[in-house]
Formats: sequence, structure tokens, C-alpha cells
Amino acid sequence: GMEDGPAALRLCREVVPALPRNTGAMVAVSLSAPPAPFVPDQFHLLPGYALLVAGFGSEEEHSNAIAPIREGLPTLFEFVTPLPYIGLQSMLDESEPWGAYAYEKALDLVDFSDDVIDVLTEQAGKKSSPMSFMPIFPLQGAFTSVGEDDTAFGGSRTPHYVCNMTATATDAGTLELDRSWVRETWEALCPFSSNQGGYVNFMTDVDENRVRASYGAAKYARLSAVKAKYDPDNVFHLNANILPA
Repeated sequence: GMEDGPAALRLCREVVPALPRNTGAMVAVSLSAPPAPFVPDQFHLLPGYALLVAGFGSEEEHSNAIAPIREGLPTLFEFVTPLPYIGLQSMLDESEPWGAYAYEKALDLVDFSDDVIDVLTEQAGKKSSPMSFMPIFPLQGAFTSVGEDDTAFGGSRTPHYVCNMTATATDAGTLELDRSWVRETWEALCPFSSNQGGYVNFMTDVDENRVRASYGAAKYARLSAVKAKYDPDNVFHLNANILPA
């Protein structure tokens, strides 16, 4: 529940970094419980905190991985099941239906520090649409075995979180309210961010400074040189754009 936010995020701070290498996770802040069969009726559409864990090993390995989560904090409900990969990829599709109004921003966080937890829990209850929430993605495990200069992916290759704030609504008025919520949350988290550019796929307001921040100065310069060679006229510009050198 919403009142359990500080305890839930402190638990995530402990258990997420300890997850096995073949396990992925997402921390969901102010996620409204879906009206699904595994959710008790009294919790339908109520916002709260969720930890989604995807294990790619055996059933026993998955049980061992989630045991500290079960032991750490009582949950309102849980759902554990085998799931095909395409099911995993599409499990949140209904939260972003075709034709919905949407807006998002993101930044990187080194950890769920006490300051970060204070901001997240304070902002969590201020959204207007049940479709809006904050999906936070831990980047760790195999992600950290790749050198920072080995790919075009921005940000550090040390363990950290990509914190996405997404506003989604079925009408423009509610979207306007939650756009402000996203921007206020992003501004409040900026002092604790290791990369305010975040992940370019979570960038609705695209401006050159944030694109440069996302990649970092050195990597942006390398990509800009590649762009100058293969697309000197910047034909491909309807994106988080890298300008030709």
C-alpha cells in the first residue's frame, strides 16, 4: 500500500542488488493494481508499490531469489507463474493503451538513498490518473560486464537504476495534471541523479542538452562523428537527435 512506501523501497535497496545474475527486476512506484484475477477485489486500481522479478533459471532458483522479498515485508498480494518471454514483454501493455495521452521523463539514480526514498514516497501520491506511475529499472549483473565505451548506450556501466516517470491518461486534461507531476518529480530527483539525461527512449521533451547528458560528452562526440560520415545532412532527425559533427 501507499503507506508502506518507505519500507518497501528500503527493502528494494537490500534485495534488488542481491538478485542472481540471471534475474531481472522492475520497481514500480504508485502502480495502480490491475483488475486482474490474481488481485483481490478490494485492491483493484488502488495505487501502491510493487517489485516485479523475472527469473530465467529453474523454478527452485526463482523461489530462492524471491524468498528474501517474501520474508522482508508482508505483501497485499503476490503472483508467481511461469511466463513465456513474449508474455513478459507485453504484461504492461494494457497500462499504455493505443490512443492514450502520454508523457515521460527519466534520470539515473545510483541507489535508493534515504533522500531519494523521501522524494519518491512524497511524490507517489500526487498523480491524478490511475494509469500513471514510476517504473524504475535496475541495471546490474551482465549489464556491468560491458565497458562504458564498448557500446553507444549512455550512462555508467556500474550498477544503478533508470528511474522513469510516466504520465498516461485517457483525456488531455488529466494528462496535463500528470505532466506537471512528472516534471515536479524529475526536478526533485535531479540533485540525487548520476545522469539527468536518463535513457533516450524515455525522453518526451527532446533537447540537445539532455541528449548530450544522456550519452556523456565523449560518447556523444564519437556518435556525432559517425553521424557526420553516414548522415551529414541529418536526414534521420525525428528522434533524440545527435547532430553531425
